[in-house]
Formats: sequence, C-alpha cells, structure tokens
Amino acid sequence: MKAAVYERYGPPREVVSLREVPRPEPTGDQVLVRVRAASVNRADLDGLAPRPQFLRLFIGLRTPGVRQVGIDVAGVAEATGPEAPAFKLGDRVYGDLFSFKAGLFGTGAFAEYACVSQKALRRIPDTMSFEDAATLPHSAILALQGLRRRDGRTIKAGDKVLIDGASGNVGPFAMQVAKALGAEVTGVCSAGKMDFVRALGADHVLDYRATDYTKTKERYDWIVDTDSHHGVLAVRRALRPGGTYVTLGGNAWPIVRGLIIGPLLSRFSDKWSGLLLWWKPFNPDDIARMEQLIAGGSVTPRIDRTYPLDEVVDALAQVHEGRANGKVVVTMGDIWPR
Repeated sequence: MKAAVYERYGPPREVVSLREVPRPEPTGDQVLVRVRAASVNRADLDGLAPRPQFLRLFIGLRTPGVRQVGIDVAGVAEATGPEAPAFKLGDRVYGDLFSFKAGLFGTGAFAEYACVSQKALRRIPDTMSFEDAATLPHSAILALQGLRRRDGRTIKAGDKVLIDGASGNVGPFAMQVAKALGAEVTGVCSAGKMDFVRALGADHVLDYRATDYTKTKERYDWIVDTDSHHGVLAVRRALRPGGTYVTLGGNAWPIVRGLIIGPLLSRFSDKWSGLLLWWKPFNPDDIARMEQLIAGGSVTPRIDRTYPLDEVVDALAQVHEGRANGKVVVTMGDIWPR
C-alpha cells in the first residue's frame, strides 16, 4: 500500500514522501480501516518538526520513532482482529489515532489502510460524508473541551468569548460552538482570513497584526488560544472577573507558562488560566455532542480544500505555510495498481 512517510525531522516539503509500505494486518482489538479520508492537523506538523522541542523525548531524539503521518482517519472496516467485536466488515468508521483511551499515540492516517484499536473508532453517522467525518476527531474535540473547564463549567448565553486562531484547524469549530451556546464571539486571525471568520458567525474580527487584543480595553469571559503567542499575565488582563483563559499549546515557553504560571496565579484570583490538561482525545460524549451540533445545523465542518493521496505533501504544506481557511483533507483512491 501507499503511505506518507518521513525518516528525519523538518518541514513537510523536505522530509515527507509517499512510499510503498507493507499493508498492516489487524491483531487483538484492531480494525483494519480502508482509509477514505484523513485531515491535516497542527499536531501532524508538530510531529514532523518537533514543536516544542521536548517532544523529541517522546517521539525520538534524533529521528522519529514512528515514520508514518496522520492522526485523523475516516474509512471502511475491511478486517478485524479476534478481539474487535464492536465493528463488522463494511462499517463506516472514523477516529483519532492519537488516543489515550486506546493506549495509542499512533499515526498513519495518510495511507490507503490503517490498523486502529476499536476503542479509538466510532461509526460515522449515515448523513455524514467521509470528508466531513475526517475533520472532527482531533480539532472538533479540542474546540469543545477548550470551551469547558475541568470542573464542567462552560460558557453561557451572553458571555463575551474570544478565539485566537479563529481560521485554523480548531478555531472554526470553537467559533461555531460558542455561537451555538449564545456567546458574543470575537475571532482573531490574519487580515486575509477575516471574511472567512465573519462567515463563521463572528460578531467581531481582529487582525492580529494590527490589534493586540491583550492591549485593548475589551474584556472577555472566555479566551481560547489555539497556539499561544501571548504571555499569561498579558492575557489575564484581558479577562473579566471570573473569566477563563485556556491555551491549547504552542512553543515551549507558552506551554511551560500554561502549565505552571497560569494555574499558580489562578489560586490567588477568581480568574482561571492555564493549559488544557483535561484534554480527552476522541472522548465519546464530546464526539456525540459534536455530531448533534452538526446534525442540527449549528456547526458545519469547514473544508478549505481536498487533495488526493499523491498530493499529501502539498496538503501538509498548505497548513504548515498558514494558507488554509479551516481544514485540509486528503482523500484516498486507487491511484496505483495493486
């Protein structure tokens, strides 16, 4: 089968290639999925050129320990292991290969086939396409959980919510979920993407190059930062009393500040700030909630462009270079004879 592979760290155009690799065979509770679609995530790129650098401790100091790419998968169950009774052949399934629950920190969605633990999969609703399903497992769940604290507190109607990184992978989902909950939503993005963010339902849009939201007089009940570039102290000044700031990641120092400084300051204030440590990849309750929001029309997966598997490097590069509005999806087909 064909699969996207990398053997050294670097940007996608320099290190990723499409190669012939052995087709996996399901064992234990695994399901062999014939992949129909897979979406690009920031997490895929962070694995190619480790960001933050301490990721190398987990994925390989000098070279990657796992060579295939892609975590969001949607396709058809083609075979099952002896301990995988949850699915039958022909089931339309999707999931996140990076699943704590399944004991996986896997990759390999950008391929014609992938072996996935049944714990990391869910049936695709009949009304949902493979392409739309492929956008959900990683980004949509981060969006939902970024709008909910560990104690279950979430936004309420009338709250002022800011989404920093509103046009990327997670941001469009977070924007739409916040609007569905009745919030007044501000999206932060680059100037060229402001119309896209307005189309998501934003009440206000800021060009991050022209306006630093931490230095304006506006105050927010909830801030979700999809890729931190501001210090915790600066962001906390943009919160209303009782407000919440959640960062989903970034470079090493924003992560360290989110891990240590934000929670420490929160102990002496009614404002909460910190890293999304309660993240539960592909949590069943959250994916069910997202399916409901999509079925009800409150949320629509926003796909910028689809690429065939033989153009997977271009798909990764579009996201890496910041050119995507929403999700980029790779679709699989019989592009080589078997």
